[in-house]
Amino acid sequence: MKTSRKVLEEYVDNNQSFELIASKLKISSKTLRRKFSDIGLTEPDIVPGKCLIIMDTVYIRRGFGIMVFRDHYRKRNIYWKYVPHETNGEYISGIEYLKEQGWNILGIVCDGKRGILNSFGSTPVQLCQFHQIATVTRYITSKPKLLPNIELKEIVSKLTTSTRDEFESLLFDWHERWEFFLKQKSKNPETHKLHYTHKRLRSAYRSLVSNLPYLFTYKKYPELNMPNTSNSIEGKFSRIKTKLRIHTGLKLEKKKKILDYLLSK
Repeated sequence: MKTSRKVLEEYVDNNQSFELIASKLKISSKTLRRKFSDIGLTEPDIVPGKCLIIMDTVYIRRGFGIMVFRDHYRKRNIYWKYVPHETNGEYISGIEYLKEQGWNILGIVCDGKRGILNSFGSTPVQLCQFHQIATVTRYITSKPKLLPNIELKEIVSKLTTSTRDEFESLLFDWHERWEFFLKQKSKNPETHKLHYTHKRLRSAYRSLVSNLPYLFTYKKYPELNMPNTSNSIEGKFSRIKTKLRIHTGLKLEKKKKILDYLLSK
């Protein structure tokens, strides 16, 4: 295992070629490649205990993603699995697996995939506030032109620095001010059917209202020291993608070895 770890450190962390590593180890490049193929990494050697899970999925390519469960307290990834798609079922089964292994999950931070927020019983769940901001931005754009859109963007920019009461007051005051605007309808010239004129703005508002119970969980349970974003895991994903770009041309199984190594650190 020491030799395997050393090979991975040289290849992944220090960006050394197989030829240079083989030279250092005084073996042939062919032998090293065979040894690399035989490298296996076990799950992180961490004793289960109390944890606060930050979970998210990163895609390496179409149909190949890594679902990661990171403990906020230990700053370590304690479980991950390769998935073709990010589904609620995979997240739920991952949490159940950790519980079976003896982990006491005090809270969860996630990106708010539809239907996931109320899937963990009484466990406190925090929706990543940056993901919520990104959702609203997708609906109203980063440079809105209409006044109600501009005002909503300004309100959402205060999300990370507001209390729930403050944010809720701003949001509902905005809705009261623009309620008539949101109810405006237009007629389709071909089908003559009516539809909401500002559908995307309505969707942005509805998203905020629906997710409101999960946007300030971290303030409701200060004793958990819960983060309001999943930034720590996003930073890990960025490093993984950077490393894979350096080591291009590898087959999937070899990529998994690099991924297992990076995620186990």
